[in-house]
Amino acid sequence: MEILVVGLNHTTAPIELRERLNVPEADLPKPLEMLGNSPELVERMLVATCNRVEIYGVAEGSVEKAVEAITDCLASHRNVEKALFADKLYTHTAAGAVRHVFRVASSLDSMVVGEPQILGQVKTAYSVARSQEAAGVILTNLMEQAFHVAKRVRSETGIAASAVSVSSAAVELARKIFGDLTGRSVLIIGAGEMAELALRHLLDDGVRSVLVANRSYDRAVTLAREFCGRAVTFEAFRQEMVAADIVISATSAPHLILKKEDVQIIIQQRRHRPIFLIDIADPRDIDAACNEVDNVYLYNIDDLKSVVEANLKERQREAERAELIIEREVGVYLDWLRSLDVVPTIVSLRQRVEDIRGAELQKAITRLGDLTPEQREAITAMSHAMVNKILHQPMTELKRRAALQDGHLYTSVLRRLFGLEERDK
Repeated sequence: MEILVVGLNHTTAPIELRERLNVPEADLPKPLEMLGNSPELVERMLVATCNRVEIYGVAEGSVEKAVEAITDCLASHRNVEKALFADKLYTHTAAGAVRHVFRVASSLDSMVVGEPQILGQVKTAYSVARSQEAAGVILTNLMEQAFHVAKRVRSETGIAASAVSVSSAAVELARKIFGDLTGRSVLIIGAGEMAELALRHLLDDGVRSVLVANRSYDRAVTLAREFCGRAVTFEAFRQEMVAADIVISATSAPHLILKKEDVQIIIQQRRHRPIFLIDIADPRDIDAACNEVDNVYLYNIDDLKSVVEANLKERQREAERAELIIEREVGVYLDWLRSLDVVPTIVSLRQRVEDIRGAELQKAITRLGDLTPEQREAITAMSHAMVNKILHQPMTELKRRAALQDGHLYTSVLRRLFGLEERDK
């Protein structure tokens, strides 16, 4: 049997194609059922996100036929011609497949390395496969090992410790200024998408009250309602800054809306309590000279992008550490997988020797004539002891060799020497 991965992702296929082949969570059982009709695939699960569509399977017999069955299933289920995506598919088998699954679960194969969503998506896909009885012993062990690896990567590296988006970088800087953000207040000036995203991150970190100022007051009301906040008129935003700890400005104004002299007045009214200004407008909303005022911390879009770039480099360094963890864990899983081949051989060998022992023991007892129960017990015990001692070394060596690359050769030779193939037919 062979573990395999067949799929495409953001590195091999454009988003238009990924969208056409994507399978919503509610529809996952159908392709699993379709793949169940393929005799080559004894286990299967399907991971489908906006960035990837992948089938993890266990093939028995022809891997090529299993890959063909998977390709046919994707084409048929999503009504997409194979010619449109066949050359975008990648196939991994054996150690390559195990490594790929571990990298996906650990977010090393993601568009943004270290993003946390993919692990939950893999867990969902596995849960669906289990509910459809499509995941057996091998995929179950593979997934449990993958989740263990992902946990190790998260806990033993800093792969997800730093912000890698402009909005999350803004929150990271806010935490450096204020420490705990719980109970802090934020004022949004403008109601653009990036400001809204930064606001969501801040709320996740415990920011308490939200004020929204926008030239279109109706738009301010709509956004404020969405975040259980309060809308204020655009003309009043300077007065509202007196009570705000964090200000995010993202208007489309062609000129500065906040100057150094404005901030000097505001900081005096705040009794010099720190204020964090995030200017993510282009062109800028806030005069760079505001940063010269004590207890005013101003960051613009370029500052935030610099933080993101530095964090991405740090994540890449941490990803290299994560790759080492994955390589070790791939070896652990392959050791377990190879050990599966040796178990039936050990069982067959012991049964073969036990059959011989039982037959010869019976012959010996018959020839010896009348024996006391104690004598019978002693002879039987001796035969068991001899068998155990004779089998101990070859079985120990077979188990040890099973974890090595050439373990299957030893298993094959032993089965031939003892005629176990004929016995198991």
